[in-house]
Amino acid sequence: MGLLSGMMGHASEVSIEKISREFQPILIEDERIEKAYKLIRDMLVFTNKRLILVNKQGITGSKIDYRSIPYGSIKMFSKESAGIADLDAELKIWLTGETEPTIKQDFRKGENINEAYRVLSRYVLN
Repeated sequence: MGLLSGMMGHASEVSIEKISREFQPILIEDERIEKAYKLIRDMLVFTNKRLILVNKQGITGSKIDYRSIPYGSIKMFSKESAGIADLDAELKIWLTGETEPTIKQDFRKGENINEAYRVLSRYVLN
């Protein structure tokens, strides 16, 4: 079961300017947000150093779990594009030591899953 398996819905891109203030306290020197995707209340945030999974908990979402995954811990990733009859595309990420994808997330058809895939490629394949 993946970290995000309990989330429903599709990821949609979020403006980096909108979330910069929220992430400033946890970013390290020279770290910058590359892309961010909102999943109802939760987020996938790609920086130049790591992938941050944001899980807002509780009714109000005031309790927030930030899970950092260094790109070096990602052993494999894939994307399945939306087909003619498909309404969504899927991003899957496997972490070292796992046989099943740890992270699975749907993207709406028309949302650019390729951008997320390129960020992963840039940092994981280094």
